[in-house]
Amino acid sequence: MEFFNKKNPDISFNIRIADVASLPDTLTESEKQVFTKDSVKSIRSGNSWFVKSPDTNLSEYEALEWLRVAGSELVSELETWTDGRIVIYGSSKHSLALAEGIALGSYKFTKYLSKKTNQQLSELYLPEVSDSELYYLHAIVQAVYNTRDLVNEPVITLNATALAEYALELGKRLNFHVEVLEKKKIEALKMGGLLGVNKGSIDPPTFSILEYKPENTVNEKPIVIVGKGVMFDTGGLSLKPTPGSMDSMKSDMSGAAAVLGTFEAVASLKMPLYLVGLIPATDNRPGENALTPGDIIRMYDGTTVEVLNTDAEGRLILADALAYAKKYSPALTIDLATLTGAAVLAVSKYANVVMGTADDQTFKKLEEAGYHVYERCVRMPLWKEYRDMLKSQIADLKNIGGREAGAITAGKFLEHFTDYPWIHIDIAPTAFLEDGGNAYRGKGATGTGVRLLVEFFKRWIDEHTK
Repeated sequence: MEFFNKKNPDISFNIRIADVASLPDTLTESEKQVFTKDSVKSIRSGNSWFVKSPDTNLSEYEALEWLRVAGSELVSELETWTDGRIVIYGSSKHSLALAEGIALGSYKFTKYLSKKTNQQLSELYLPEVSDSELYYLHAIVQAVYNTRDLVNEPVITLNATALAEYALELGKRLNFHVEVLEKKKIEALKMGGLLGVNKGSIDPPTFSILEYKPENTVNEKPIVIVGKGVMFDTGGLSLKPTPGSMDSMKSDMSGAAAVLGTFEAVASLKMPLYLVGLIPATDNRPGENALTPGDIIRMYDGTTVEVLNTDAEGRLILADALAYAKKYSPALTIDLATLTGAAVLAVSKYANVVMGTADDQTFKKLEEAGYHVYERCVRMPLWKEYRDMLKSQIADLKNIGGREAGAITAGKFLEHFTDYPWIHIDIAPTAFLEDGGNAYRGKGATGTGVRLLVEFFKRWIDEHTK
């Protein structure tokens, strides 16, 4: 989809964000009455759609989300009644939110369809929007699209090696450095978590290192973002049931995809940020010489781990990456992972679960960013008592802590491998949605994490340039 702020007299289809008082006389009184109903967000009259202005009682965050949702709900009608080119009239802030909802709501993964639908929305014109705002919208939407494509791609065509190749191509296209560590190098580094999970696969693991460092960075020490790259998770020998569990596990690399999408957006926008990305990648299968419950592995930092459940594998590969991040002495490290079903049970599909050792001010910035893009974050505690649930009699740690507080004990496990300010974002609730999805997030991959982190980085940069 393309975005423009110039005027194009050839376009006959338009959307106007309006309240009842500003509706044109061309609408009948009955149409105006329909528009006043709480359940109605928009009406059509000829080639024009009128979208209701958000209720003044809503917060700014809620108002913008209301417009995104309204935009996504218009998509099927716009695809039916227009030629794909539409002008949006309204304030800059409101028209941007509506356009974002239309754009993200119109995403489709059609790569493997033999017969593709012809009518798709192609051009949105926003005459009230500045060049910089338009470019930002384009960069975000494109990065989210590409992130969704990665997550929706099946493992038969996207294994760890293919993901690393994608990272290399992305770095080449956007001029940032990418290094891929192959299996021999991973073995030399003794990354026992990544190697352990990979023992059941015939495909080798990869460890991708991305580095974006323009000349005008506001931070001397990098922000490191780590993405869980389990390309498919069968659960290993602790095999998942299916359907309803294993069948959507191509999405278990959503954290890795979000790191790649974030790098795409940050580099496209030329943000003045020193950013490092770490992506440990492998699939988790029950074949070959797969990890067995009761095995003990030694991690990159020397920690020994008793593996009691091979389906708690994401924390094993993340732990190696978090320990590796110490070499950068980062200002902040953020990991994104579809880590626990417990996070889904805690907040459903409406938020991400977060925790960590960063200061309250940093968490506040993340929370505000989450509200702004409506990828909301619910903070959980990391009290020292939760560490007791990970005690092992025969190793330094065990990889599960029991039924209770599963999302927290997973985070507590990861904390062991950090010595810097750190935030863990469990995106399992929001990264891949079933049953029709959630408004403009749609069914399947949502691209969670990209909009959240870019908005967070904007606030980080603002603070460090004052």
